[in-house]
Amino acid sequence: MILAAGRGERMRPLTDFIPKPLLEVSGKPLIVWQIESLANSGIREIVINVAHLGEKIVERLGNGSAYGVEITYSKEEKALETAGGIAHALKLLGSEPFLAVNSDIYCDFDYSTLGEISDSDLARIVLVDNPPHHPEGDFSLDRGKVLQKSKHALTFSGIGLYRPELFSGIEDGRPAKLGILLKEAIAEGRVAGFRHEGTWIDVGTPERLTQLNSGGRINS
Repeated sequence: MILAAGRGERMRPLTDFIPKPLLEVSGKPLIVWQIESLANSGIREIVINVAHLGEKIVERLGNGSAYGVEITYSKEEKALETAGGIAHALKLLGSEPFLAVNSDIYCDFDYSTLGEISDSDLARIVLVDNPPHHPEGDFSLDRGKVLQKSKHALTFSGIGLYRPELFSGIEDGRPAKLGILLKEAIAEGRVAGFRHEGTWIDVGTPERLTQLNSGGRINS
């Protein structure tokens, strides 16, 4: 699943007319970079949730055949945030563990290396070094287990494998944040993870988008 329903408030005014996932890096929409990366890793069935200017995303991507994938859309009348959007799409995702990734990141992560979730875990997430705009990080990592944040915290990349059970307590149509669910599962010792040391950029502001397109260092 590619998460693409957000309003992109920090990207305004660009996102007043263009949905954030369609903002371009090197002449290609952010979400297309993700789709091509997923396809190169052997993933062929993709669910994309849409809300703000969602019709533009559907029009641009179609059924996915141009990228060698099959795209199904999960439409939200109003953006349900990350966990709420995933919960709303569960009927399309099935009963097995699934991958979910943010549409507004630019990275060189190889999705085929993500591995599988153990029987006891609810999630397996990818962590990265803290970017300049988020120096405090989100979670810590110890021998393959994700822990609550310590002084050696890393940043959650927005990439993870999840069991549907993680979202079972969310009422369909109700907004909910993924971070809260992850913290609850981490407290129970049920989140695994590993560190990606390659390129990863949260393209969250017009300044970062401009810097990325100019080949400059992301420093804000």
